[in-house]
Amino acid sequence: MDIDDLLAEVDNDAVPQETRDLQELTRAWVAERVAPELLPWPDALMERVGGRIRRQIELVEDQTGNMDPKTNFKLIVIQTELERFKFLVRSFLRARIKKIDTHPLHTLSLHTSSPTLLSPSELQYLTQHQALLSQHYASSFLSQFPAQLQRLDDTAGGISMVDKPDEDAAVFCRALRDVGQVVVEGTDRRFEMVRGDVSVVRWSAVRRAVLGGDAELI
Repeated sequence: MDIDDLLAEVDNDAVPQETRDLQELTRAWVAERVAPELLPWPDALMERVGGRIRRQIELVEDQTGNMDPKTNFKLIVIQTELERFKFLVRSFLRARIKKIDTHPLHTLSLHTSSPTLLSPSELQYLTQHQALLSQHYASSFLSQFPAQLQRLDDTAGGISMVDKPDEDAAVFCRALRDVGQVVVEGTDRRFEMVRGDVSVVRWSAVRRAVLGGDAELI
């Protein structure tokens, strides 16, 4: 199976919804682990995946204890699929939480301007975690500084104290559709990305294509 077959399979409407959800979850997991910055929360996908996991858990609990060999084999298959989904979801969430912990103030600022960045649970975690950190820093050493030096998001002197991810980090990117010309800012590098192309390029140069669904990270 070549790249054209794989790309065609992604767009094939004949593929069952649960299979498309697994493909989409896998791609979201890879993208979140590869992208240097936090990607928007896939609300619809995670809602479907969460519902599927709950239904499978209920089915396993209801059928546990049934001595029918066919039922037992079916449960083994269901549990195997369930563990695969659970692994992807856990790893996906860990990757997001790591980015939230690394750049909390930057993430909170982005979510303010783009409310789809975080899930409600992630926003609650970030808000409470940052509040605890601020209280700890204040009681440990910030309270001893002058008031104008106690801010954690100070931008005085043109220097920001807010850590940001490296948007120029290199990523592997595959074009799902014809992207067109890609311009690498700060350089004279320009190139065409057509369907099926795999490139190593700065994240900032392909961010729009990835978020728009025209390309994916690998």
